[in-house]
Amino acid sequence: MARKYKIHDQQELYFVTFTVVNWIDVFTRDAYRQIFLNSVKYCQQNKGLNVGAWVIMINHIHMIIGTNGDNKLQDIIRDLKSFVSRQMRLTIEQNSEESRRGWIIWMLKRAGMANSKNNNFQFWIQDNHPIQLSTGEMLLERLNYIHNNPVKAGFVAQPDHWLYSSAHDYCGGTQGLIDLMMLL
Repeated sequence: MARKYKIHDQQELYFVTFTVVNWIDVFTRDAYRQIFLNSVKYCQQNKGLNVGAWVIMINHIHMIIGTNGDNKLQDIIRDLKSFVSRQMRLTIEQNSEESRRGWIIWMLKRAGMANSKNNNFQFWIQDNHPIQLSTGEMLLERLNYIHNNPVKAGFVAQPDHWLYSSAHDYCGGTQGLIDLMMLL
């Protein structure tokens, strides 16, 4: 079972999920979503991250990703999540308009203290649950899952109505917020 959810083949695409601890709804503000988007763009330009599909939900993110460079995918994920975590903490702490600022920081500190792998703060659940997409059927299933996530959650009626998703690139041909390696 432990082998099932690890990145073994650097040449393959993986479906991953990044979840905020305690499923805290932090990606409700544009500034917070922008931190993640900018970090992904940095990893694309500087670390060899390939993104095939993505969606930012309010408390988790799904992606289909791979690597095209010398960096291992698990290292890129580690660096991405670490940077986003630090930036989110700073931004939330400094955001005087964040009505839940004290509560969010308290929850993230509490999660960090409960985990011996952290000093005093944890933003993400550590498991990314990577699933290797070794067949076209698996790839299409995860692609549809990603794009329909906001519809299933009741946020929008159509996948391409959700701004923070690669559905724009696949449904209408309009350029989305992240450069993609198109899968279809």
